[in-house]
Amino acid sequence: MKPHIDTAQRRARLAWRHGLAGPVTAGHGPADVATGLVALHATDAATVHLSIAARLHTPLVEGVEHALYQDRTLLRMLGMRRTMFVVPVGFAPVVQAAATRAIAAAQRQLLVKQLRECGVGDADWLAEVEASTYAALVARGSATAAQLAADEPRLRTELAFPQGSQYATSRVLFLLSADGRIVRGRPVGSWLSSQYVWSPAAAWLGADLPEPDPAAARAELVRAWLARYGPGTLADLKWWTGWTVTHTRAALRAVEAVEVTLDGGDSGWVLPDDVDPVEAPPPWVALLPGLDPTMMGWVSREWYLGEHAPELFDRTGNAGPTVWSDGRVIGGWGCPPAGGAAVELLEDVPAPVRAAVAAAAGELSGWLDGVRVTPRFRTPLEKRLAGAPSAAF
Repeated sequence: MKPHIDTAQRRARLAWRHGLAGPVTAGHGPADVATGLVALHATDAATVHLSIAARLHTPLVEGVEHALYQDRTLLRMLGMRRTMFVVPVGFAPVVQAAATRAIAAAQRQLLVKQLRECGVGDADWLAEVEASTYAALVARGSATAAQLAADEPRLRTELAFPQGSQYATSRVLFLLSADGRIVRGRPVGSWLSSQYVWSPAAAWLGADLPEPDPAAARAELVRAWLARYGPGTLADLKWWTGWTVTHTRAALRAVEAVEVTLDGGDSGWVLPDDVDPVEAPPPWVALLPGLDPTMMGWVSREWYLGEHAPELFDRTGNAGPTVWSDGRVIGGWGCPPAGGAAVELLEDVPAPVRAAVAAAAGELSGWLDGVRVTPRFRTPLEKRLAGAPSAAF
């Protein structure tokens, strides 16, 4: 008979393993948070900082920037589902081999096809531009996209598509970064900026990224995901990684994952030594940013999201800022014109929970200190709160 893990147990695991319950471990920093979540979503620059702050309960702009740009224990890179992540540097080769390498190959093939259709060039043209761009970056040491386009004018080649035009710059830099040859350094502007200065990867990291076997890397990525997000369904893991069913099943076999039953009739997977229950955490609340790894950790979300998806996701499946209590989503938050964090609860909760949410909103408002965070992907509830006259709820 298969072991059973109920919803209450899944919520308990989420709380402990995602750093949302209990006191902060002494000495924990940004890299520890990233490790504990496998990877931090970084499509929206603010998410990285706010996800870390939600776990460490301290203002950490300088601390996060130090980990990213001085100690360089964290690395911003393309990863699963062609999504931008911040990952611990030691885990970057796993992500590169398990996910990014295949993305780079597919995107290079697509770009060559589009270059031919636009009458611009072919694979040789692209290889020449990539080599010239990389050489220009090595010569400069670091550079913005605009500076590299000045050195290599072919980056300003306009690609005309039925849906609109774009310059080759972003596509070429995308490929060079997906190949692990260049990396994003400091942002151009504040911690909310999504424009970065580029550097050669070997210079930034001190060496080229190792290149593990892709199958072994996929197994390692699944092991890390199950340790933090298990139990999860095959659909959860396939969606989160962006893999085929074949690769997903092979990786589950490689780590000898154990199949369990879940409430509602689904089957899930855990690591062989992770079948036993964990203790229930103390009561907790959290205000998590848009695209937080906890919110985006599974594709089957009913067990923690309930019926709140229409208010808290945009039309393409991007999560907005959320309010959590004891392992489930109870509302959302946004930044109104008056400043701070405005909260809206989507269900009735006991008075102690409301008080804890208000305290968490006050903590976040103090941390933001007048900075208005506008998520890159707007959701109905966040847009409503962003137009609210005050931060009260």
